[in-house]
Amino acid sequence: MPREITPYLMFDGDCNAAMTFYQQVLGGDLQVSTYGQADPSSAAEDKDKVIHARLESGSTVIMASDSGKGHPVKDGDDVWLSLQCGPASEVDALYAKLGAGGQSPQPPQNTFWGTRFGMLVDKFGVQWMLNSDPLPGSQRPQG
Repeated sequence: MPREITPYLMFDGDCNAAMTFYQQVLGGDLQVSTYGQADPSSAAEDKDKVIHARLESGSTVIMASDSGKGHPVKDGDDVWLSLQCGPASEVDALYAKLGAGGQSPQPPQNTFWGTRFGMLVDKFGVQWMLNSDPLPGSQRPQG
């Protein structure tokens, strides 16, 4: 069964500033990875944008990123629920159940960070990200 649900915030280019602000307010450890760190061949205008940030302060965790190309952020679609699952098969099963009657912007797939990941909008308009434990034999990228 899933272990935790974490808020995942989407920003339109100011993720680093926002997460730094939240760290100043809440304290804790902030880890930030940019598109340029994840893919050195990314476009110059995207290199400094955040592909993933995680702020952990005690039992509080907030994750965030800048939205991808062609996906501008607007009020109402800037918060997702990130569901940490167990094995990859659990991502697929929960994706099918949560996605019934909803929309499927990113079906589950194996990722460069070594997990199975998918994104969906359920029939009530709630946005979900599902992420598995590391895949067998995967190695998480450095950075």
